[in-house]
Amino acid sequence: MDITKIRADFPILSREIYGKPLVYFDNGATTQKPRCVVDAIVEEYYSVNANVHRGVHFLSQQATELHEGSRETVRQFVNAHSTSEVIFTRGTTEAINLVAFCFGEEFMNEGDEVIISTMEHHSNIVPWQLLAARKGITLKVIPMTDQGELLLDEYEKLFSERTKIVSIAHISNVLGTINPVKEMIETAHAHGVPVLIDGAQSVPHMQIDVQDLDADFFAFSGHKVYGPTGVGVLYGKEEWLDKLPPYQGGGEMIQSVSFEKTTFNELPFKFEAGTPDYIGTTGLAKALNYVSAIGMDQIVAHDQELTAYAMQRLKEIEGMRIFGEAEHKSSVISFLVGNIHHFDMGTLLDRLGIAVRTGHHCAEPLMRRLGIEGTVRASFGLYNTKEEIDSLIDGIERVRKMF
Repeated sequence: MDITKIRADFPILSREIYGKPLVYFDNGATTQKPRCVVDAIVEEYYSVNANVHRGVHFLSQQATELHEGSRETVRQFVNAHSTSEVIFTRGTTEAINLVAFCFGEEFMNEGDEVIISTMEHHSNIVPWQLLAARKGITLKVIPMTDQGELLLDEYEKLFSERTKIVSIAHISNVLGTINPVKEMIETAHAHGVPVLIDGAQSVPHMQIDVQDLDADFFAFSGHKVYGPTGVGVLYGKEEWLDKLPPYQGGGEMIQSVSFEKTTFNELPFKFEAGTPDYIGTTGLAKALNYVSAIGMDQIVAHDQELTAYAMQRLKEIEGMRIFGEAEHKSSVISFLVGNIHHFDMGTLLDRLGIAVRTGHHCAEPLMRRLGIEGTVRASFGLYNTKEEIDSLIDGIERVRKMF
Protein backbone atom coordinates (compact mmCIF):
# COMPACT_ATOMS: atom_id res chain seq x y z
CA MET A 1 0.00 0.00 0.00
CA ASP A 2 1.09 3.57 -0.66
CA ILE A 3 0.88 4.71 2.97
CA THR A 4 1.97 8.26 2.13
CA LYS A 5 -0.91 8.60 -0.32
CA ILE A 6 -3.37 7.00 2.10
CA ARG A 7 -2.31 9.26 4.96
CA ALA A 8 -2.88 12.28 2.74
CA ASP A 9 -6.54 11.24 2.56
CA PHE A 10 -6.88 11.80 6.33
CA PRO A 11 -6.35 15.50 7.12
CA ILE A 12 -6.41 15.01 10.90
CA LEU A 13 -3.17 13.00 10.73
CA SER A 14 -1.29 16.19 9.90
CA ARG A 15 -2.26 17.74 13.25
CA GLU A 16 0.18 18.41 16.04
CA ILE A 17 -0.70 17.63 19.67
CA TYR A 18 1.23 19.60 22.29
CA GLY A 19 3.68 20.51 19.53
CA LYS A 20 4.26 16.89 18.55
CA PRO A 21 3.05 15.08 15.40
CA LEU A 22 -0.14 13.16 16.12
CA VAL A 23 0.31 9.40 16.43
CA TYR A 24 -3.19 7.96 16.49
CA PHE A 25 -3.35 4.47 18.01
CA ASP A 26 -6.96 4.49 19.23
CA ASN A 27 -8.50 2.93 16.16
CA GLY A 28 -10.25 0.23 18.18
CA ALA A 29 -12.40 2.97 19.70
CA THR A 30 -12.97 4.85 16.43
CA THR A 31 -11.11 5.35 13.19
CA GLN A 32 -10.31 8.62 11.48
CA LYS A 33 -12.26 9.56 8.36
CA PRO A 34 -10.90 10.03 4.84
CA ARG A 35 -11.69 13.26 3.07
CA CYS A 36 -13.97 11.47 0.58
CA VAL A 37 -16.32 10.36 3.39
CA VAL A 38 -16.62 13.86 4.86
CA ASP A 39 -17.02 15.38 1.39
CA ALA A 40 -19.84 12.95 0.58
CA ILE A 41 -21.66 13.89 3.79
CA VAL A 42 -21.28 17.64 3.10
CA GLU A 43 -22.32 17.24 -0.52
CA GLU A 44 -25.50 15.37 0.36
CA TYR A 45 -26.53 17.93 2.97
CA TYR A 46 -25.91 20.80 0.54
CA SER A 47 -27.30 19.20 -2.63
CA VAL A 48 -29.62 16.25 -1.97
CA ASN A 49 -30.98 16.54 1.55
CA ALA A 50 -34.60 15.31 1.78
CA ASN A 51 -36.39 12.62 3.74
CA VAL A 52 -36.35 9.25 2.05
CA HIS A 53 -38.83 6.68 0.75
CA ARG A 54 -42.21 8.44 0.82
CA GLY A 55 -41.56 11.71 -0.98
CA VAL A 56 -42.66 12.08 -4.61
CA HIS A 57 -40.46 15.12 -5.28
CA PHE A 58 -37.08 14.92 -6.98
CA LEU A 59 -34.85 15.43 -3.93
CA SER A 60 -36.61 12.72 -1.95
CA GLN A 61 -36.31 10.31 -4.87
CA GLN A 62 -32.61 11.11 -5.23
CA ALA A 63 -31.96 10.76 -1.48
CA THR A 64 -33.81 7.44 -1.48
CA GLU A 65 -31.67 6.16 -4.34
CA LEU A 66 -28.51 7.08 -2.42
CA HIS A 67 -29.78 5.48 0.79
CA GLU A 68 -30.85 2.23 -0.84
CA GLY A 69 -27.71 2.23 -2.97
CA SER A 70 -25.75 2.33 0.30
CA ARG A 71 -27.66 -0.76 1.46
CA GLU A 72 -26.54 -2.55 -1.70
CA THR A 73 -22.94 -1.47 -1.02
CA VAL A 74 -23.15 -3.02 2.45
CA ARG A 75 -24.70 -6.17 1.00
CA GLN A 76 -21.79 -6.57 -1.38
CA PHE A 77 -19.20 -5.74 1.30
CA VAL A 78 -20.32 -8.55 3.64
CA ASN A 79 -21.72 -10.78 0.84
CA ALA A 80 -25.27 -10.93 2.17
CA HIS A 81 -27.72 -12.80 -0.04
CA SER A 82 -30.18 -9.90 -0.27
CA THR A 83 -30.55 -6.26 0.74
CA SER A 84 -33.56 -7.44 2.77
CA GLU A 85 -30.98 -8.90 5.17
CA VAL A 86 -29.23 -5.55 5.75
CA ILE A 87 -30.73 -3.53 8.62
CA PHE A 88 -29.35 -0.06 9.28
CA THR A 89 -28.83 0.69 12.98
CA ARG A 90 -26.97 3.28 15.05
CA GLY A 91 -24.07 0.86 15.48
CA THR A 92 -23.02 -2.52 16.84
CA THR A 93 -24.51 -1.81 20.26
CA GLU A 94 -27.99 -1.13 18.90
CA ALA A 95 -27.74 -4.11 16.56
CA ILE A 96 -26.95 -6.49 19.44
CA ASN A 97 -29.69 -4.95 21.57
CA LEU A 98 -32.12 -5.43 18.69
CA VAL A 99 -31.36 -9.14 18.43
CA ALA A 100 -31.29 -9.68 22.20
CA PHE A 101 -34.65 -7.98 22.66
CA CYS A 102 -36.50 -9.35 19.64
CA PHE A 103 -35.08 -12.86 19.75
CA GLY A 104 -35.53 -13.02 23.50
CA GLU A 105 -39.13 -11.87 23.38
CA GLU A 106 -40.03 -14.32 20.63
CA PHE A 107 -38.01 -17.43 21.42
CA MET A 108 -36.75 -17.41 25.03
CA ASN A 109 -38.44 -18.26 28.31
CA GLU A 110 -37.39 -18.67 31.92
CA GLY A 111 -34.56 -21.17 32.23
CA ASP A 112 -33.41 -20.82 28.61
CA GLU A 113 -29.73 -20.11 27.98
CA VAL A 114 -27.50 -17.85 25.90
CA ILE A 115 -23.80 -18.60 25.42
CA ILE A 116 -21.32 -15.70 25.38
CA SER A 117 -17.57 -15.61 26.08
CA THR A 118 -15.16 -14.30 28.68
CA MET A 119 -13.80 -11.66 26.31
CA GLU A 120 -17.06 -9.94 25.36
CA HIS A 121 -17.54 -6.18 25.24
CA HIS A 122 -20.21 -4.88 27.63
CA SER A 123 -22.43 -4.37 24.58
CA ASN A 124 -22.59 -8.14 24.21
CA ILE A 125 -23.16 -8.78 27.91
CA VAL A 126 -25.56 -6.17 29.26
CA PRO A 127 -28.36 -6.68 26.69
CA TRP A 128 -28.49 -10.35 27.63
CA GLN A 129 -28.47 -9.46 31.32
CA LEU A 130 -31.43 -7.15 30.72
CA LEU A 131 -33.19 -10.08 29.06
CA ALA A 132 -32.27 -12.26 32.03
CA ALA A 133 -33.86 -9.73 34.39
CA ARG A 134 -37.03 -9.63 32.29
CA LYS A 135 -37.43 -13.31 31.49
CA GLY A 136 -35.19 -15.28 33.84
CA ILE A 137 -32.78 -16.64 31.23
CA THR A 138 -29.25 -17.83 32.06
CA LEU A 139 -25.91 -16.64 30.66
CA LYS A 140 -23.26 -19.30 30.08
CA VAL A 141 -19.69 -18.10 29.54
CA ILE A 142 -17.00 -19.73 27.39
CA PRO A 143 -13.69 -19.75 29.34
CA MET A 144 -10.34 -18.88 27.81
CA THR A 145 -6.64 -19.63 28.21
CA ASP A 146 -4.10 -17.23 29.71
CA GLN A 147 -2.96 -16.48 26.14
CA GLY A 148 -6.46 -15.23 25.29
CA GLU A 149 -7.84 -18.14 23.26
CA LEU A 150 -11.31 -19.55 23.85
CA LEU A 151 -11.49 -23.15 25.06
CA LEU A 152 -13.51 -24.79 22.32
CA ASP A 153 -13.87 -28.11 24.16
CA GLU A 154 -15.47 -26.25 27.05
CA TYR A 155 -17.63 -24.32 24.59
CA GLU A 156 -19.03 -27.58 23.25
CA LYS A 157 -19.91 -28.69 26.79
CA LEU A 158 -22.00 -25.57 27.45
CA PHE A 159 -24.77 -26.58 25.06
CA SER A 160 -27.95 -28.08 26.43
CA GLU A 161 -31.54 -28.49 25.33
CA ARG A 162 -32.20 -25.04 26.84
CA THR A 163 -29.53 -23.24 24.75
CA LYS A 164 -31.30 -20.86 22.38
CA ILE A 165 -28.56 -18.59 20.94
CA VAL A 166 -24.78 -18.00 20.93
CA SER A 167 -23.44 -14.41 20.82
CA ILE A 168 -19.68 -13.91 20.48
CA ALA A 169 -17.07 -11.38 19.37
CA HIS A 170 -15.24 -12.05 16.12
CA ILE A 171 -12.17 -10.17 17.38
CA SER A 172 -11.60 -9.16 21.01
CA ASN A 173 -11.35 -5.39 21.43
CA VAL A 174 -8.84 -5.95 24.27
CA LEU A 175 -6.79 -9.00 23.34
CA GLY A 176 -6.91 -8.79 19.55
CA THR A 177 -7.75 -12.50 19.47
CA ILE A 178 -9.38 -13.60 16.23
CA ASN A 179 -11.91 -16.16 17.37
CA PRO A 180 -12.58 -19.18 15.12
CA VAL A 181 -16.17 -18.11 14.60
CA LYS A 182 -16.79 -20.25 11.52
CA GLU A 183 -15.94 -23.38 13.50
CA MET A 184 -17.96 -22.10 16.47
CA ILE A 185 -20.97 -21.45 14.24
CA GLU A 186 -20.73 -25.01 12.88
CA THR A 187 -20.75 -26.34 16.44
CA ALA A 188 -23.77 -24.25 17.37
CA HIS A 189 -25.68 -25.23 14.24
CA ALA A 190 -25.00 -28.90 15.00
CA HIS A 191 -27.02 -28.26 18.16
CA GLY A 192 -29.70 -26.35 16.22
CA VAL A 193 -28.66 -23.03 17.78
CA PRO A 194 -28.30 -19.72 15.85
CA VAL A 195 -25.29 -17.42 16.29
CA LEU A 196 -24.84 -13.65 16.51
CA ILE A 197 -21.35 -12.35 15.67
CA ASP A 198 -20.12 -9.00 17.05
CA GLY A 199 -18.04 -7.83 14.09
CA ALA A 200 -17.20 -4.35 15.37
CA GLN A 201 -13.46 -5.07 15.43
CA SER A 202 -13.27 -7.52 12.52
CA VAL A 203 -14.90 -5.56 9.68
CA PRO A 204 -12.03 -3.00 9.43
CA HIS A 205 -9.35 -5.71 9.50
CA MET A 206 -10.49 -8.73 7.49
CA GLN A 207 -12.69 -9.83 4.62
CA ILE A 208 -16.20 -10.64 5.86
CA ASP A 209 -18.40 -13.15 4.04
CA VAL A 210 -21.50 -13.79 6.11
CA GLN A 211 -22.64 -16.58 3.80
CA ASP A 212 -19.31 -18.40 4.09
CA LEU A 213 -19.36 -17.96 7.88
CA ASP A 214 -23.01 -19.10 7.87
CA ALA A 215 -23.68 -16.47 10.56
CA ASP A 216 -27.31 -16.03 11.49
CA PHE A 217 -26.70 -12.44 12.64
CA PHE A 218 -23.66 -10.18 12.20
CA ALA A 219 -23.29 -6.65 13.61
CA PHE A 220 -20.82 -3.86 12.95
CA SER A 221 -20.37 -0.07 13.28
CA GLY A 222 -19.59 2.44 10.56
CA HIS A 223 -17.22 4.54 12.65
CA LYS A 224 -14.88 1.59 13.22
CA VAL A 225 -14.36 1.19 9.49
CA TYR A 226 -13.53 4.82 8.52
CA GLY A 227 -17.19 5.83 8.23
CA PRO A 228 -19.31 8.30 10.23
CA THR A 229 -20.50 7.83 13.78
CA GLY A 230 -24.10 6.96 14.58
CA VAL A 231 -24.65 4.45 11.80
CA GLY A 232 -24.12 0.70 11.72
CA VAL A 233 -25.45 -2.54 10.35
CA LEU A 234 -27.22 -5.65 11.50
CA TYR A 235 -27.07 -8.47 8.98
CA GLY A 236 -29.59 -11.20 9.63
CA LYS A 237 -30.63 -14.23 7.65
CA GLU A 238 -34.00 -13.48 6.11
CA GLU A 239 -35.52 -16.60 7.66
CA TRP A 240 -34.69 -15.28 11.14
CA LEU A 241 -35.60 -11.65 10.53
CA ASP A 242 -39.00 -12.73 9.24
CA LYS A 243 -39.67 -14.53 12.52
CA LEU A 244 -38.63 -11.71 14.83
CA PRO A 245 -41.07 -9.04 16.03
CA PRO A 246 -40.22 -5.35 15.39
CA TYR A 247 -37.76 -3.70 17.75
CA GLN A 248 -39.37 -0.25 17.75
CA GLY A 249 -42.66 1.18 16.52
CA GLY A 250 -43.33 4.31 14.50
CA GLY A 251 -43.10 5.53 10.95
CA GLU A 252 -41.50 3.55 8.12
CA MET A 253 -41.84 0.14 9.81
CA ILE A 254 -45.58 -0.14 9.09
CA GLN A 255 -47.77 -1.19 6.19
CA SER A 256 -50.97 0.25 7.66
CA VAL A 257 -52.14 1.62 11.00
CA SER A 258 -55.59 1.86 12.52
CA PHE A 259 -56.61 2.26 16.15
CA GLU A 260 -57.59 -1.39 16.11
CA LYS A 261 -54.53 -2.95 14.42
CA THR A 262 -51.17 -2.28 12.80
CA THR A 263 -49.57 -4.41 10.11
CA PHE A 264 -45.81 -4.24 9.70
CA ASN A 265 -43.67 -3.42 6.70
CA GLU A 266 -41.58 -5.92 4.76
CA LEU A 267 -37.87 -6.45 5.39
CA PRO A 268 -35.65 -4.61 5.97
CA PHE A 269 -37.94 -1.71 6.87
CA LYS A 270 -39.73 -3.63 9.63
CA PHE A 271 -36.72 -2.91 11.86
CA GLU A 272 -36.05 0.70 10.78
CA ALA A 273 -38.60 2.84 12.61
CA GLY A 274 -38.47 6.58 12.00
CA THR A 275 -36.34 8.68 9.70
CA PRO A 276 -33.11 6.80 9.02
CA ASP A 277 -29.69 8.42 9.06
CA TYR A 278 -29.71 8.56 5.28
CA ILE A 279 -26.76 10.97 5.29
CA GLY A 280 -24.79 8.59 7.50
CA THR A 281 -25.52 5.62 5.27
CA THR A 282 -24.06 7.53 2.33
CA GLY A 283 -20.91 8.18 4.38
CA LEU A 284 -20.77 4.51 5.39
CA ALA A 285 -21.03 3.36 1.78
CA LYS A 286 -18.28 5.79 0.76
CA ALA A 287 -16.05 4.41 3.54
CA LEU A 288 -16.67 0.80 2.51
CA ASN A 289 -15.89 1.67 -1.10
CA TYR A 290 -12.70 3.40 0.05
CA VAL A 291 -11.58 0.28 1.92
CA SER A 292 -12.53 -1.95 -1.01
CA ALA A 293 -10.52 0.21 -3.42
CA ILE A 294 -7.40 -0.23 -1.29
CA GLY A 295 -8.04 -3.97 -1.08
CA MET A 296 -8.75 -5.98 2.03
CA ASP A 297 -5.89 -8.37 1.24
CA GLN A 298 -3.46 -5.45 1.38
CA ILE A 299 -5.04 -4.12 4.58
CA VAL A 300 -4.77 -7.54 6.25
CA ALA A 301 -1.11 -7.86 5.26
CA HIS A 302 -0.38 -4.35 6.54
CA ASP A 303 -2.19 -5.07 9.83
CA GLN A 304 -0.26 -8.29 10.36
CA GLU A 305 3.05 -6.62 9.61
CA LEU A 306 2.35 -3.76 12.04
CA THR A 307 1.10 -6.08 14.78
CA ALA A 308 4.11 -8.40 14.52
CA TYR A 309 6.50 -5.45 14.55
CA ALA A 310 4.78 -3.80 17.51
CA MET A 311 4.73 -7.05 19.51
CA GLN A 312 8.45 -7.53 18.87
CA ARG A 313 9.37 -3.96 19.82
CA LEU A 314 7.15 -3.86 22.92
CA LYS A 315 8.74 -7.03 24.29
CA GLU A 316 12.10 -5.25 24.26
CA ILE A 317 10.87 -2.92 27.02
CA GLU A 318 11.81 -3.80 30.58
CA GLY A 319 8.78 -4.74 32.70
CA MET A 320 6.46 -5.10 29.71
CA ARG A 321 3.36 -7.27 30.18
CA ILE A 322 1.27 -7.96 27.07
CA PHE A 323 -2.25 -9.30 27.48
CA GLY A 324 -3.37 -11.47 24.60
CA GLU A 325 -0.88 -13.55 22.65
CA ALA A 326 -3.21 -15.79 20.70
CA GLU A 327 -1.85 -17.53 17.62
CA HIS A 328 -4.39 -15.69 15.50
CA LYS A 329 -4.30 -12.04 16.52
CA SER A 330 -5.37 -8.78 14.93
CA SER A 331 -4.08 -5.24 15.32
CA VAL A 332 -4.97 -4.63 18.97
CA ILE A 333 -2.32 -4.80 21.71
CA SER A 334 -3.06 -4.29 25.40
CA PHE A 335 -0.20 -3.91 27.85
CA LEU A 336 1.11 -2.68 31.19
CA VAL A 337 4.66 -1.69 32.09
CA GLY A 338 5.89 -2.59 35.57
CA ASN A 339 3.73 -0.97 38.22
CA ILE A 340 2.92 2.11 36.14
CA HIS A 341 -0.82 2.75 36.22
CA HIS A 342 -2.43 2.58 32.78
CA PHE A 343 -3.97 6.03 33.24
CA ASP A 344 -0.58 7.57 34.03
CA MET A 345 1.00 5.91 31.00
CA GLY A 346 -1.79 7.06 28.70
CA THR A 347 -1.74 10.61 30.04
CA LEU A 348 2.00 11.00 29.61
CA LEU A 349 2.00 9.43 26.14
CA ASP A 350 -0.66 11.96 25.20
CA ARG A 351 1.75 14.78 26.10
CA LEU A 352 4.06 13.25 23.47
CA GLY A 353 1.29 13.37 20.86
CA ILE A 354 0.54 9.65 21.08
CA ALA A 355 -3.16 8.73 21.41
CA VAL A 356 -3.82 5.39 23.09
CA ARG A 357 -6.79 4.07 25.06
CA THR A 358 -6.60 3.30 28.79
CA GLY A 359 -8.97 1.58 31.21
CA HIS A 360 -11.08 -1.57 31.13
CA HIS A 361 -12.18 -1.03 27.50
CA CYS A 362 -15.81 -1.92 28.31
CA ALA A 363 -14.70 -5.43 29.22
CA GLU A 364 -14.66 -5.54 33.03
CA PRO A 365 -15.30 -9.31 33.30
CA LEU A 366 -12.26 -9.90 31.09
CA MET A 367 -10.16 -7.62 33.30
CA ARG A 368 -11.17 -9.68 36.33
CA ARG A 369 -10.19 -12.86 34.47
CA LEU A 370 -6.78 -11.30 33.79
CA GLY A 371 -6.47 -10.14 37.41
CA ILE A 372 -6.01 -6.46 36.55
CA GLU A 373 -8.03 -3.24 36.60
CA GLY A 374 -7.18 -2.02 33.13
CA THR A 375 -4.57 -1.76 30.41
CA VAL A 376 -3.04 0.59 27.90
CA ARG A 377 -4.32 -0.33 24.44
CA ALA A 378 -2.70 0.51 21.13
CA SER A 379 -4.86 -0.34 18.11
CA PHE A 380 -3.79 0.17 14.52
CA GLY A 381 -5.48 1.36 11.33
CA LEU A 382 -4.64 1.22 7.66
CA TYR A 383 -2.82 4.60 7.85
CA ASN A 384 -0.44 3.68 10.70
CA THR A 385 3.27 3.06 10.16
CA LYS A 386 6.26 1.31 11.73
CA GLU A 387 7.78 4.74 12.37
CA GLU A 388 4.77 5.57 14.52
CA ILE A 389 5.27 2.34 16.44
CA ASP A 390 8.89 3.40 17.02
CA SER A 391 7.55 6.68 18.43
CA LEU A 392 5.28 4.70 20.76
CA ILE A 393 8.22 2.59 21.95
CA ASP A 394 10.33 5.70 22.57
CA GLY A 395 7.44 7.28 24.46
CA ILE A 396 6.89 4.25 26.66
CA GLU A 397 10.61 4.16 27.47
CA ARG A 398 10.54 7.83 28.46
CA VAL A 399 7.58 7.22 30.77
CA ARG A 400 9.15 4.08 32.23
CA LYS A 401 12.34 5.95 33.10
CA MET A 402 10.30 8.68 34.79
CA PHE A 403 8.89 6.08 37.18
